[in-house]
Amino acid sequence: MKLLIFIYSMGGGGAERATANLANYWAEKGWDITVLTLVPGDSDFYILHPSVKRTSLMLAKDSNNILVGLWQNFHRIAALRRVLRQVRPDIALGMMSTANVLLALAAWGLPGLRTIGAEQIHPPQMPLGLFWENLRSHTYGLLNVVTALTGKSENWIKEHTNAKKVVVIPNSIAWPLIGKGPVIHPRDLCQPGRKILLAVGRLDAQKGFDWLIEAFYNLSSKHPDWNLVILGEGHLRKTLETQVQQSGLEKYIFLPGWVGNLSEWYGSADLYVMSSRFEGFGNTLVEAMAHGLSAVSFDCDTGPGDIIRHEVDGLLVPPGDLASLTAALDRLISDRLERQHFAQKALEARMRFSMEKITGMWEELFETILSE
Repeated sequence: MKLLIFIYSMGGGGAERATANLANYWAEKGWDITVLTLVPGDSDFYILHPSVKRTSLMLAKDSNNILVGLWQNFHRIAALRRVLRQVRPDIALGMMSTANVLLALAAWGLPGLRTIGAEQIHPPQMPLGLFWENLRSHTYGLLNVVTALTGKSENWIKEHTNAKKVVVIPNSIAWPLIGKGPVIHPRDLCQPGRKILLAVGRLDAQKGFDWLIEAFYNLSSKHPDWNLVILGEGHLRKTLETQVQQSGLEKYIFLPGWVGNLSEWYGSADLYVMSSRFEGFGNTLVEAMAHGLSAVSFDCDTGPGDIIRHEVDGLLVPPGDLASLTAALDRLISDRLERQHFAQKALEARMRFSMEKITGMWEELFETILSE
């Protein structure tokens, strides 16, 4: 199989992690894999298999106005079309909305090429703006298939685009996780004997870390032997650091940035929390549970409810309900035996979202569209 995966960048996000997992798995099987981005490869966060061909269009420059944007996207489409002609993959897979649109236009009319667009977020939760929304609505029909992470996203795509076929394929987890730099050990921050409430994600509004810090502040006096560690980086770092300082919990809440030894952190933590305002799926939630962590999460429109089995391996609370989030955290922080019971069940995520299971769904889809 010759496969090209097109994505904006290979930075530290969930879609990028999913891309790396798939590319590495199929490269290990001996497939001919190309990962193509708009952003240069020197900004990559995830490690790719040595046989993966890594290339970039080098066309990620921001536009100052609509006309410049149109001109830049015309160049992106033309450059992507040239690469598709040179590589001549059996299938080209776009990852995320704008990449899907660009791929649909660039591949239009190329003989023998099959195309798939993969949505990695619940579309209405992250509007693209009028221009891109219209393009998505009218170009998804040029793709052979569009994939969604959940049934709710599948229904939205069917209702709001002209996609010919929509298939639900959740993200998988790579087990065990591959480590890389930078490395920060848990005990470099948290003293021995202290318990760790862990969260992972970009430091932006979507992830709701402002709510999480407030919830932890409300619990800190009752549970003084716990630390909150938020792993990730983003434009809200200063805002969140200020919030931590104002809470007076600088010795209890840590924001060390991205780390490459996530597996060590999952293994050292005592409880995982996802405080997101919205999610496409929730890759870090699956990873945490696969490491044997019970979890608490807001029951966003899509994502956590497809992963956590409420009262089986974790707790779901109403979206945006800070009091309920605080109460759920308090319940599991206070009850070690219940945490351990949920954690045992959480390990089943390794099978529920295994690479073999999820890539099998992808490979079945590939076989279907290649035979059409």
